[in-house]
Amino acid sequence: MIESYRKLWSQRAAAEKIATQQDLEKYILIELNDELTHPRVRKSKEQKLELALLRIQGSDLSESEKSGLSALYKNLAAK
Repeated sequence: MIESYRKLWSQRAAAEKIATQQDLEKYILIELNDELTHPRVRKSKEQKLELALLRIQGSDLSESEKSGLSALYKNLAAK
């Protein structure tokens, strides 16, 4: 999943720093919680999940990579 995430977010320097599954989950949770955005303009977790899933489905990833990343995002969003 780490390599799939890196392909999806190739322009993010932080994606290259991910070394473990735990790191990957941490970065996805930061993204879903919109922690890097100013509090007044943050989107809800549901909105961020929807945007991430749209990006995944519209990417050049293989179908298995898409389904794996989508499942990971959904699982983490439910926490």
